[in-house]
This record gives sequence, structure tokens and C-alpha cells, in this order.
Amino acid sequence: MISLEQIKHLAESTPSKIVFLVMDGLGGLPHPDTGKTELETARRPNLDHLASDGICGMSTTVSTGITPGSAPGHLAIFGYNPLEPKYQIGRGVLEALGIGFDLKDGDIAIRGNFCTVDKAGLITDRRAGRIATEKCAELCLKLNDIKVNGVDTFVQPVKEHRFVLVFRGKKLVPDINDTDPQKLGAAPLPATAINPSAKATANIVNEFLDRVRQTLASEHPANMVLLRGFSKYPPNVPPMSKVFKLKPAAIAIYPMYRGLAKVVGMDILQAGNTIKDEFAAVVKNYSKYDFFFIHIKGTDSAGEDGDFARKVQVIEEVDRELPTLISLRPEVIVVTADHSTPALLKSHSWHPVPFLLYSKQCRHDSVREFSETACSNGALGVFPATDIVPLALANALKLEKYGA
Repeated sequence: MISLEQIKHLAESTPSKIVFLVMDGLGGLPHPDTGKTELETARRPNLDHLASDGICGMSTTVSTGITPGSAPGHLAIFGYNPLEPKYQIGRGVLEALGIGFDLKDGDIAIRGNFCTVDKAGLITDRRAGRIATEKCAELCLKLNDIKVNGVDTFVQPVKEHRFVLVFRGKKLVPDINDTDPQKLGAAPLPATAINPSAKATANIVNEFLDRVRQTLASEHPANMVLLRGFSKYPPNVPPMSKVFKLKPAAIAIYPMYRGLAKVVGMDILQAGNTIKDEFAAVVKNYSKYDFFFIHIKGTDSAGEDGDFARKVQVIEEVDRELPTLISLRPEVIVVTADHSTPALLKSHSWHPVPFLLYSKQCRHDSVREFSETACSNGALGVFPATDIVPLALANALKLEKYGA
């Protein structure tokens, strides 16, 4: 891929508009009864229209055969190589930024899930039935009362079963393993230091978890927590405005994705609570920005829940609202995903994701529908997601010629 330093000298600011529609976890696997994925099952006339008038392919967001997390997947889509250490940003920091928590130097931020454990202490539901956000806030108030020697603790609700935990103190080290075993029927893991310098911090975390277990003992279904993504604020990431000469804005309902957008310098717009609200936010702010990132979470949530039919419904809802976006006539529309989340696997997977780019400048291929099978035959082939931004800039006529 071209380096960010090189592309910075080629990018130029123009009035043309670019919209990235990222349907989280969009990629799927064929249902055994029909042989069709969720995307192939959905009614999607507007997505098919864009695919017919655009150019398509399949994208890998991290590397072939590697299952991406949401953070590296999105960073790749935004043009930053997620395999470079300086762009490996912890989930805890992203959640904290997404809810507007004021992180200080030295803070450790952690992404938490309320979960359900049985009498033997084994996990029966990693998401506690996706409890209501109001219940999450109520439980966070209880956990905020926990005192641990040597640190200040902050527990803030995010959405549904998710919360942010922040430890503030001296010489805290985030090199600690996740306490989520990522499977049912296992006990939550203890916090363990990845290197000796983090042992004292791991002891603090385990003391906090002991208090949590006591505090939530009488609750149901959220009677324990799982911690992931121990992290500190990342080093400076060059903003999209400087590298790509864009004025970017993000529209995302889930806080973590707002946090990701903040890291790369996007303005965060009010997204409302529905897909319809998200598209309306683009209309409302269309004159103010030249790059819009729209994040759709429902496809991923349904996939993780193993709910094939609900994932189909979310795709169809996006398609119904798409004319709102198309009517604005942006110079470039990109539709893709940060990773696949097949309902059959109930988890993220390594499968490449479908990709389409619509613009007046692109060469059309033979693809006539937006699906995994069709996009696999697209002219772009299988390509790295870090190429998406340069491709979009070129089609928006925002890149100068390289070399003499």
C-alpha cells in the first residue's frame, strides 16, 4: 500500500463528497436450508442498483485468514494499517472516548460486559441477555461504590450490557490479559500480567473483580462482569484531515465506533437511535463535510446472536433507507464491512467482506447484485481494505498524479 506520508502529498481538498456506509459484520455464510448468506437472502434492490452502476470486489481488513476485531477492521477501512504497532488501539480506550469520558495521562481504560454466571461460577451468557441500557446504568452506579486501595475507579455505562471501567493511579500498566474466556461453560479468567511490570496492576484488577462478584451476587441476569481491551490512550494518530485533506464526520449509534472516529479526527454527529435517524443526520449536515462515515451495528449484533433472520431484516432496513443517501448524489458511495459475522458461527470470522464503490468515474464490471457470490466475481478481486480510501479519493478526483 502507499504510505500515509506519500498520499498526504497527493491528496487535495475539493468540493466532492464521499460517503462510507459500513455495515458491521455484514459478511455471512450460506444457510444450510437455502444455500444463501444473510446478504443474499435479503431483498436489496437499492444496493443491487449501486453494485450494477459501480465496481465491486471482496476486501480483507487485516490479513488473509485473520479474524479481525472491530477496531483494526475499521482502522483499515479508514486507511490506517492495523498491523502497525502505533495503530493498535485498545478497545477500552475506544469505548471511553466514545462516551466522552475524559481520560487522563496514565489512566487504564477497559471495555466491560455484564454477564451471567451459574451457581458454579460458570458463564451461561456472555452478554447477560443484552440487558437494557437503563439497567446497565443502575448496575454501574453500584460498581462505582467499590473502593480499591491505590487507585480511583470509574464505571460508566455504554449501551445494553457494555460498560467502561477506568483505573486512575500511579504506575499502572495495561499489559493484562482479557478476563473473558470467549466461550460458555467456563469461569471468568483472573487478570494475569503479560509481563512482570503489570503484576501490581493485575492484583488491583483482581481485587476489584472480587468486590464485583460480591456486589452483583443477588442480581440476575447480570451477576458478573468480563473485562477486555486493557489500554492507555494511544500515541498521536495523524488525522484524516491532514493525511487525506478531508473534512470528515462520523454517524454512529454505538459509542465504540464514535471513539474510533475521534481517534482519526472525525467530527461526531448526533446519530439518533435508528438507521433512519443515521441517514437523516447525513442530510442535515451534508453541506458541512466532504466525508461521511455511517456505521450500522445491527448486522453484527444479529450475527453474534446467531439470528440469521434478524440480520436479514437489518440489511433490508438499510436498503429501504438508502434512497435518502442516493438522492444527495455524492460523488462516491462505498458500501462494505469491517469483518464478517456469520450467524452460523455466532462470531466474527476471517472471511473477506463484500465491497462496492459507486461513482461516475469508475469502470463498471459485470456484477449486477450486491452479495458475497457476486462481489467475488467483481473487477477489484480480493484486495486489502487499506486501499479503500485511496480508491475513494481517486474516484472523487481528490488525488493528484504521482511522479512526472
